[in-house]
Amino acid sequence: MTKIDDKLISKLEKLSKLKLNKEEKVQISSDLEDIVQMFDKLQEVDTTGVKPTRHITTHQHPLRPDKVGNELTPEEALHNAPKTHEQFVAVPKFLKPK
Repeated sequence: MTKIDDKLISKLEKLSKLKLNKEEKVQISSDLEDIVQMFDKLQEVDTTGVKPTRHITTHQHPLRPDKVGNELTPEEALHNAPKTHEQFVAVPKFLKPK
């Protein structure tokens, strides 16, 4: 079982860009432990001979042609971006070079 500790909660808080108070951290930790326990319980189920599925139904949704409407100008699209570069949203580099 994955250990839900203060280090993990702090990492998740940073990644989600949230500021949690002590009570919220305790609640999130408890909720995550419950979720992990549910997944651990699923590991106990014998699935021998069961075909993997991607969908629970065979129903296919019909496709429709795309229609352009209510489009934003580039200025409107970038209005709430925290940082921009020319006509793009600027994000921190997250891939390490090889």
